[in-house]
Formats: sequence, structure tokens, C-alpha cells
Amino acid sequence: MTALKKGARITGADRTKLSAELKKAYDKGKSIRELADAHGRSYGFVHRVLSESGVTLRGRGGATRTKTKSTAKAAK
Repeated sequence: MTALKKGARITGADRTKLSAELKKAYDKGKSIRELADAHGRSYGFVHRVLSESGVTLRGRGGATRTKTKSTAKAAK
């Protein structure tokens, strides 16, 4: 599907088709940001469409803010 006009309302069959396409790409490993850029939509829109289509969203990945064992021991 080609990039849609930014801000254009997507409903009905077009939204169903876009939802299926986004779901397939997300399941293959694309990130929400990559999908948003590729389709000319916002991160929030893509996130909402994926959630509506029943996709289990992946965690953020990257660094976490939990204390490591060595940090926890040093604090005592």
C-alpha cells in the first residue's frame, strides 16, 4: 500500500486492508516507528491500529532501569 496523505481519515475497507498489512509487517519484525515512517502515519496511529487488530505488542527492548545485583549490594 502506498503512503497515504498525512492526516487523512482511513475507514472501512481501507482501514481493514491497512490493518492487515501493518500486522503482517509487525509480526515479521518491523518496529512501530518503521511502519509509521513507511506509511506516512504517526506512531500513535500505527500503535492504535495494531492494538485494534489484536496484535500482542512487543516490549520496548533496550536498557532497563532496574538495579543490577552489584548495584544493589553496593547500596547496602
